Amino acid sequence: MELAGALADPATQTLTHDFRSIDPSDAQILLLEASDRILSTYPEELSTKAQTFLHGLGVSLQLRTSVTELHAGEVIVQRNNQREAIASHTVLWAAGVRASQLGKALARSAGAALDRSGRVMVQGDFTIANHPEIFVIGDLAGYTQPNSKSLPGIAPVAQQGGRYVAKVIGARLNSNTFGPFNYRDRGSMAIVGRATAIADLRGVRLAGFTAWLAWLFVHLMQLVEYENRVLVLIQWGWFYFRRSRAAHLITGDRFRL
Repeated sequence: MELAGALADPATQTLTHDFRSIDPSDAQILLLEASDRILSTYPEELSTKAQTFLHGLGVSLQLRTSVTELHAGEVIVQRNNQREAIASHTVLWAAGVRASQLGKALARSAGAALDRSGRVMVQGDFTIANHPEIFVIGDLAGYTQPNSKSLPGIAPVAQQGGRYVAKVIGARLNSNTFGPFNYRDRGSMAIVGRATAIADLRGVRLAGFTAWLAWLFVHLMQLVEYENRVLVLIQWGWFYFRRSRAAHLITGDRFRL
């Protein structure tokens, strides 16, 4: 969803005057989703608003559409129990990733169990079964919470996991024990387009420009130094109001000045 919005916004706004022979706004962007709505992990009202924002950017959203095959120049989908071919010049896949090959190496050498994405299944302290000396955190860790839900492979989980493992190691060095990991979910945010976002912050639901401001604030606070925050804020403000870009495209074998 974020990728579709990031493509649509420059095509309809930023790049409209950069080419002589093509009009970027003619680009057709299709977002294919197998389920009955996008952003299924968000509340339905935010999912609906995100869909409205995408429609305003010119993105064509096709729900209940599963991609079954990819060929040169076309995508084969399954919709309403019917097979359909969609002509396409560029295909961007954003339906998940496989874990690092290190997981398979741990499975061979240490007998670690892997989930279907290749992540290493860890215990409550991020260690591998029968190997308390091996910790696995971040995207490679498959951590199942007491409610049987798996933790997502996102930065907050990795950050909290890293701090937790550091405390566990410190406790061991002092011959102490440490309780199991408890993830604190502070909410989720997603950027839809220019100055538009949705946010679910532990029950507080925001959409549009307000959510985008919240996203901006959270990301600025993640920067370490105060000077970095001010510099990034000034740069973002400059790019926002002038719609300028840090890079230009040169296409084709020849070009004229």
